[in-house]
Amino acid sequence: MAMTIHVDVVSAEESIFSGLAEFVVLPGEVGELGILPGHMPLMTRIKPGAVRLKLQGQAQEELIFVAGGLLEVQPGLVTVLADTAIRGKDLDQAKALEAKKMAEEAMAHQASKLDYARAQAELAEAMAQLAAIERLRKVKHH
Repeated sequence: MAMTIHVDVVSAEESIFSGLAEFVVLPGEVGELGILPGHMPLMTRIKPGAVRLKLQGQAQEELIFVAGGLLEVQPGLVTVLADTAIRGKDLDQAKALEAKKMAEEAMAHQASKLDYARAQAELAEAMAQLAAIERLRKVKHH
């Protein structure tokens, strides 16, 4: 039987996932982070992107989109505190495309640096959602 680690993925609104995983892959600030059972304690920021969970006895990884947040690793427990978290199956491509378009328009017509920075952050989030949707589609077709 594979070793597991308890993983909690929570957003401000709700608990998105709580359970055992063989490993977790997250979008760290400097690239993808892989967390296995026995990982040393760690706290770091995460970027918008997909959290991938390998669950016991399940061939397909569980995907959860996060809009950034914090990762905390303690012995036997991984906690993802996400600004926003959406289960892969609940991602909406039409909404993400609309958000991308609106962010691009806002960047083209920005009135201030703050507006531009906000639009840039919204664009990064929309692009990460679209990438997660694309990854989910590829997984389903294999």
